[in-house]
Amino acid sequence: MSEQFITQNIRRRDVLAMAGTGVVAAGSIGLFAGDAMADPAAVAKAIKDQIGDKKTMSGAVTLELPQIAENGNTVPIGVEVKSPMTSSDYVKAVHIYADKNPSAEVATFRFTPESGKAKVSLRMRMIKSQNIVAVAEMSNGMVHMVKNAVKVTIGGCGG
Repeated sequence: MSEQFITQNIRRRDVLAMAGTGVVAAGSIGLFAGDAMADPAAVAKAIKDQIGDKKTMSGAVTLELPQIAENGNTVPIGVEVKSPMTSSDYVKAVHIYADKNPSAEVATFRFTPESGKAKVSLRMRMIKSQNIVAVAEMSNGMVHMVKNAVKVTIGGCGG
């Protein structure tokens, strides 16, 4: 069995050109990552899309999260809404938003009177320090909202 090797003359200039193309391609990935981030305007738009022109009130929603998250890979978040959870007065949904993550909309939780309590907890990956907003839609049409800031020291998405 014979082996054949095909050789080509590759010039130094060609190698440098190929390497340069790879560097430009890798570097451009970071240029467009910032374009995909949500901002406070994106959160406001997402909330408006969800609840329309209803006025929001404060006081009924409690948002539990650390003021400083040492690692953004897993940040605990708790949301609780004060409600009797009866058939005539209950929490229909809780929406969670973040203003510096790739998407403004993080999660939606739906409730019924049979839920007993409008309380959820989750862990969220945060790319950087940001505001977390929780919006609660009630069965009577009222909307409650709360917003808290989290300072992230080490980003969970490579930051």
